Amino acid sequence: MPVVVPDIGDFDAVEVIEILVNVGDELNEEDSIITLESDKASMEIPTPVAGKVSSLKVSLGDKLNLGDLILELESAGGENATSESVEPAERTPAKQASVATPAASPSTNESTSKTPKGDSHASPSIRKLARELGVDLSKVSGTGQKNRVLDGDIKGYVKQIITSGGSGSAIPKVPVIDFSKFGETEIQPLSRINKLSGKHLTACWLNIPHVTQFDEVNIDQMEAFRQEQKAKGVKLTPLVFIMKAVIQALKQHPRFNSSLDESGENLIIKKYFNLGIAMDTPNGLVVPVIRDVDQKSLTDLATELAETSANAREGKLKPGDMQGAGFTISSLGGIGGTQFTPIVNAPEVAILGVSRSQTKPVWDGKNFVPTLVLPLALSYDHRVIDGAQGGRFMANLNSILQDIREILL
Repeated sequence: MPVVVPDIGDFDAVEVIEILVNVGDELNEEDSIITLESDKASMEIPTPVAGKVSSLKVSLGDKLNLGDLILELESAGGENATSESVEPAERTPAKQASVATPAASPSTNESTSKTPKGDSHASPSIRKLARELGVDLSKVSGTGQKNRVLDGDIKGYVKQIITSGGSGSAIPKVPVIDFSKFGETEIQPLSRINKLSGKHLTACWLNIPHVTQFDEVNIDQMEAFRQEQKAKGVKLTPLVFIMKAVIQALKQHPRFNSSLDESGENLIIKKYFNLGIAMDTPNGLVVPVIRDVDQKSLTDLATELAETSANAREGKLKPGDMQGAGFTISSLGGIGGTQFTPIVNAPEVAILGVSRSQTKPVWDGKNFVPTLVLPLALSYDHRVIDGAQGGRFMANLNSILQDIREILL
């Protein structure tokens, strides 16, 4: 099946600026195959039918017109796909053999086009901006949905280069070493989740001036209540209490439930209370979102957390399940450690790290008393939150966790 340039409006000799497929790729109907750019707009051309790319007929920089041949597809059966109503001897020239290819519409930042292997996710308009600024998109960490490169990412990258003295990169590269010279090695490819989260965390670390504050909370009362409920057959993890306590603190400190707008000059205060919960899975770290935590009971949260955790381990989470958080909690209490510094999950401005609780001798004014304490670490964006505000939030959270009645209100 020849796939040709459809009617894309009043354009002549439109340049090919991007080829989104390779020979051998299996395509679904409406998958984007090339990007064209005129003086007025960039647009992605979709395939009208599903099939396997058997040959590419265009190259970067080619000028195409209506009806020009782009590529040829094979059907799922492996033979060239043809219309059953047309005998081979009667086939029309390639420029007229396309089947009602829908006109391509200009791309937006929400485009879900395929991208070449090793390339960055970005819309044609963003790619055009990158070319105009001389930016290599493969070096830009995207902060949009599915790590898509946005306008602000490119501008931030350029600003970083300028402030670093125009050296071409704000970060010096590490040396490339052949480790096999020193002994036996093994190559283990990173999982898809590792790759995506790695790029995102790098962008978060580079773009956010982090501050981390530490504290330890007396949770004797909370643990006693939890054990009482366990004896009654109600199983509650410490995390659900922490979630409810965090919501109480966020209500009193709304700045921690916000995001900076694109200009970096205004705060977007969120009136809803959705928490991202970092979860360890066989394929890497994921952060599903528990919505409307303020409207759910401890038992509701325990049930939802168990279901979400199971879906995360089995790889059943959908993209929508990991969107919409205002604040994130990362708990390593079930693993160990005394403290750690969590990285803020942009575009959020704060994250709470929770380590394993342990019994310590705490001075009560007269004696050292065995006390169950919970280590907490609060990391935040110093552009939005100063040290005094961070200290007040932690003190407030500490007070709420110490008094079980505050959590149960």
